[in-house]
Amino acid sequence: MRTVFTTCPLCEATCGLELTVEGDRITKVRGDREDEFSRGFLCPKGASLGTLDADPDRLSTPLIKRDGEFQETTWEEAFAYVDERLKDFPDRDTVAMYLGNPVVHSLAGGLYAGPLRKALGSRNVFTASTVDQMPKHVQVGHMFGGIFSIPVPDIDRTDFMLVLGADPFSSNGSLWTVPDAPGRFRDLRKRGGRFVVVDPRRSRTAQAADQHVVIRPGTDVFLLLALIHELFAQDLVNLRDLAGHVTDHAVIREHVAEFGPEAVEERTGVAAATIRALARQLAEAERAAVYGRIGTTTVEFGTVASWAVDVLNVLTGNLDRPGGVMWPLPAHSRRGTGSGKGFTTGRWHSRVKGHPEVMGEYPAVTMVDEIETPGEGQVRALFTIGGNPALSLPNSARVNDALSSLDFMVSVDPYLNETTRHADVILPTPPPSRRDHYDIAFLNNSVRNVAKYSRAAIPLEEGRVDETDIFFRLTTILAGMGPAADLDAIAAFQLADLKKKAGADFEPEGETREERLLDLKLRTGAYGVTLRQLLDHPHGIDLGPLTPRLPEILRTPSGKIELTPKPIVDDLPRVLAALGTPEPGMVLVGRRHLRTNNSWMHNVPALVKGKPLCTLLVNPGDALRIGLADGGTAQVTSRVGKIEVLVEVTADIAPGVVSMPHGWGHDQPGTRLSVAEEHAGVNVNLLTDDLRIDPLSGTAVLNGTRVQVVPA
Repeated sequence: MRTVFTTCPLCEATCGLELTVEGDRITKVRGDREDEFSRGFLCPKGASLGTLDADPDRLSTPLIKRDGEFQETTWEEAFAYVDERLKDFPDRDTVAMYLGNPVVHSLAGGLYAGPLRKALGSRNVFTASTVDQMPKHVQVGHMFGGIFSIPVPDIDRTDFMLVLGADPFSSNGSLWTVPDAPGRFRDLRKRGGRFVVVDPRRSRTAQAADQHVVIRPGTDVFLLLALIHELFAQDLVNLRDLAGHVTDHAVIREHVAEFGPEAVEERTGVAAATIRALARQLAEAERAAVYGRIGTTTVEFGTVASWAVDVLNVLTGNLDRPGGVMWPLPAHSRRGTGSGKGFTTGRWHSRVKGHPEVMGEYPAVTMVDEIETPGEGQVRALFTIGGNPALSLPNSARVNDALSSLDFMVSVDPYLNETTRHADVILPTPPPSRRDHYDIAFLNNSVRNVAKYSRAAIPLEEGRVDETDIFFRLTTILAGMGPAADLDAIAAFQLADLKKKAGADFEPEGETREERLLDLKLRTGAYGVTLRQLLDHPHGIDLGPLTPRLPEILRTPSGKIELTPKPIVDDLPRVLAALGTPEPGMVLVGRRHLRTNNSWMHNVPALVKGKPLCTLLVNPGDALRIGLADGGTAQVTSRVGKIEVLVEVTADIAPGVVSMPHGWGHDQPGTRLSVAEEHAGVNVNLLTDDLRIDPLSGTAVLNGTRVQVVPA
């Protein structure tokens, strides 16, 4: 028996875990009370890590489909088969790649997802970003010049927070690495601060808030623009120290002139008086932060709404200020220069529908178009990396049909699930206990600058292939080096090239090629931290609170914050037109549960036990009017599909709105998810519409789907 300290890889909070390991099994999980960041906080997902790690349904050996049946094979044969089959697709644009969000939860993804995408040599790249957070990347790219320059609320020092379309008590933060969000919100109130939640549902976060503002789904953009309008109307604009860092802010008054409180109150359902009061609270607070998440991004005007969030932070002088919203500085990153080339989209366009490229990828909703539509460049082969698009993409029935029509498909995934059942080859990644861990992605969104690294808690079994080697091997295959290329030699060449570019005059240390690459990034980073230091500090190293980073964080050609980017301003007339076009009937929104994040968590008994999680929330008034009963079944119909789902009648959902969680629908044949099958639920994306997107970012409209609801 031994104790191992690691970081939870199951959500964005990066909580420290104390594992009790006996032999090759995790027998106990506790929150690491000495962790420099999370201080012992533990949620149900982290507590279940041992069970998830030892899930008997996890694949340990590669599978190849022969005559319609999966058969176990060796790693050598699996990689050789992938290499041989790729020869059937000399036009690389006929090969596509889909990367799911588990990719950013791993060191392998952080180090090798980029090279893997590049080696593919195809423009047909799709990711979970366009069913999630892409509007935020586009907005900060236009405003600040960097697609990952997302400012986060400095919750530990703020006095007032306005939270829109987010439930951090359940998500533990999203695009905001904030372990123990409930505790931090409680501390905010203990020091005399307040927080307001805007949401059509009385979520766990809304229940704890000082004020819950109920809003019509998809209309946050109108509320945000009205708040900006009021800052000008009430003479509340105060740039504070930002005055020298922004382009002309006064012109924004003209852009929001038509979005006064009275103009938006009917469309949003938020009273004009409430809007005026929120504007005053935001402006008069000594330190304030506005935070918008998936309810403001997976909507028709996601990019404009994301822009409005940070315009509010700028106009109240709360950007780059302690207690406002600030930019973290991870240990593996360097400081900026204060200028750059800026950000652009549309460098190329998709073959079928002409969608512009954003961040080197196309909207995930158009992947099916590229598979189904004949002609030169039609996608006939697909790599899925850690994603489950059969459940996560809109109009899932169409997605499943498209996946089944492919000529060749490879999936990197530990499960035989709703997506990978369509694959010809499945390459399973090891469980979390057998992977080294460093959060390259999430430290960019952290509420405090910290650094943590942990080696695998349990050695990789003989014959298994590490996740980094799976990524690396596929990269060499796609790059034309074959299935038996010398990975160590290639890694040494890569490291030498990176050393030269970084001007490093030292030899990076570490037991593996990944550790040496990480050590190089750390030692040439902002703090000069070394891999050895992180190994010597298993509870992490505290690098201090967030500090101001203007102007060095900026990468705009002007060297200033571009407050009125043309693509965003040009979309405002479309927003104004929608203001006068109310959504008819009932609309469907998603929701997050504390016990789930990705669909494979539904295969953990402790995370699905008890009261069913996959239900349709219905307001009591709507239930009475429609004839629905709590515990009964509703039939829900949209433009693209029809489902039957268990009804949960509750006053926690606004009238005219129904809600379902994502990631369910484990009733498909050909999967190996024994626990999930017993708690199958219903796939909400059988209803979401693949034709509705935010045009600036290509993000699917998953919140605010028009539906009809009747008793089943």
